Amino acid sequence: MSHPALTLEGVSIWRWHDETASRVPIVDAIDWTVRPGESWALLGPNGAGKTTLLTVVGAVEFASRGTVSILGEAPGRTDMARLRERIGFVDARLGSRFGGSLTVADVVSTGATGTIGWFPARVDAGARARCGQLLGTFALEAIAGRLFRHCSHGERTRALIARALVPRPQLLLLDEPGGGLDLPGRETLLAALKTLAEEERELATILTTHHLEELPVSTTHALLLRRGAAVAVGRADEVLTDGPLSECFALDVRVRREETGRWHAIACFI
Repeated sequence: MSHPALTLEGVSIWRWHDETASRVPIVDAIDWTVRPGESWALLGPNGAGKTTLLTVVGAVEFASRGTVSILGEAPGRTDMARLRERIGFVDARLGSRFGGSLTVADVVSTGATGTIGWFPARVDAGARARCGQLLGTFALEAIAGRLFRHCSHGERTRALIARALVPRPQLLLLDEPGGGLDLPGRETLLAALKTLAEEERELATILTTHHLEELPVSTTHALLLRRGAAVAVGRADEVLTDGPLSECFALDVRVRREETGRWHAIACFI
């Protein structure tokens, strides 16, 4: 892409509160640019506005104010359904919508048709090859024939990400993919995301989380949110440090980055 994957200028999002008959601000005056090949962490405490911001980035909702450009398109001035086809949006709640008889491989292959139902006749040879590649990338080959409903939370999460990648989106959005995972599930996911960054170097990725330990080593940039406002935005090695994270979480935070590239954070209480 010759243009950024995402540009936000002065973006604010609010919701109408019926009881007070007033607007409730959720996100306030965000400026943000994401370029192809960058892997962004979107961090902040509960209620910071991360998921709400992601719905605007994913062309699911419109901003209340400001300018938005997604993959070179302006929401409201383009075909939103076509735009969403170029975005992989992974929310773990999607997993509950698939039929109980579908296997892991079946669920991944639905990414070729962009449907919840499984229509194998509509999946061509190229898409089948792509599904096979992604089953390998996300360490799902050994369980490809297992019923999706019998999989662990971590296995289902990896399958949903693989599904989102089948049509080769240019922007991948992951809403708390590490949430609720046990240690093996988290580590397998992070290894897969590292491999993905190496294999698809033009893909722009945004991952939301509360915890630095859930970030893959391929993370290049970070945006910190607190109460809907940006605390810091920029390169990961500058933003994921003691000062910005302490301000973001309103705690005295100490950050350590290992030689492996992984981050760890603790709060220091007096």
